Amino acid sequence: MPLKVRYKKTELPFRYPFTISKGTKTHQPSLVVELEFVGAKGYGEAPAIAYYNIPVEKMMEDLQQKKIFVEKFAYTDPERYWHYLHHLFPQNHFLVCALDIASWDLYGKMRRQPLYKLWNLDYTTSPICDYTIGIDTVEKMVEKMNEKPWPIYKIKVGVPGDIELVEALRKQTDAVFRVDANAGWTLDEALEKIPVLKELGVEFVEQPLAKDNWEGMKLLYEKSPLPLIADEACVYENDVEKCYQHFHGINIKLTKCSGITPARRMITKARELDMKVMIGCMNECTIGSAAIAHLAPLVDYIDMDGPLLLAEDLATGITYDYGKVGVSDEPGLGIQLKEEF
Repeated sequence: MPLKVRYKKTELPFRYPFTISKGTKTHQPSLVVELEFVGAKGYGEAPAIAYYNIPVEKMMEDLQQKKIFVEKFAYTDPERYWHYLHHLFPQNHFLVCALDIASWDLYGKMRRQPLYKLWNLDYTTSPICDYTIGIDTVEKMVEKMNEKPWPIYKIKVGVPGDIELVEALRKQTDAVFRVDANAGWTLDEALEKIPVLKELGVEFVEQPLAKDNWEGMKLLYEKSPLPLIADEACVYENDVEKCYQHFHGINIKLTKCSGITPARRMITKARELDMKVMIGCMNECTIGSAAIAHLAPLVDYIDMDGPLLLAEDLATGITYDYGKVGVSDEPGLGIQLKEEF
């Protein structure tokens, strides 16, 4: 029996307009896919991010053009399938990610085990998930934070007056802060602001400079009093080694690197280089977030609060209890779609 693939576009609303240094959005468009094989069905998700220029329509167009090849593969395991998809869609890592997550979900169901057990992981060692506070007025950011008491907040910065925003939030809570500049600072700004952030109890800074400012990052790496985590500068597998001695750690996004399969290799490589590892989200609903959750025991930090930031969801299967993430022991991702595909 051959593989069957189905797909659709979704556009889930945010609870609040979501603003980072690159812009604001009120909805998160995503591609959701279903892979069916020998009676089992697996699900995957890839959100579209405007500044990566891969809209959902492009993912759907590419998938439709090569759908016959996606379905004709002699499926045995996710890693072989990922290599096949990687060569089939060399310019569309987002699409490969959605199919790779669905493939792992399918494989877990075929093996009748949740993914973390297939990988022999101890889920009790998973780190606490942060909760993101997008850029807004001070009053609105305080309101968002007070509405969601949480042990760790990820605060978006990278705009004028951002230190004042962090100072205002610090007055409201003793929670751990992480800040993400989304490449919004110059080297001089970073050198000036990071020592202040350290005094404000910030744990680390994510992507302070432009993704291609390697010379600046080398200098900042040597002088920063806080750990620096690469995001936009670490997209693909070969970026991990580039980030060595420019960042203290990397943030892996499944959608950008093309799925669970390469993410596991990136984790291994980062560990070989003695770098910290974070897995971040791109505002996925529970489908994509569950993939992050099963990898959580392998990393130091997780940022998978998409289902908390969105006003609607497509599935159930993961829980949040004051930062502690729980997964189902059902096979694969352990998720249940709220509506039939």
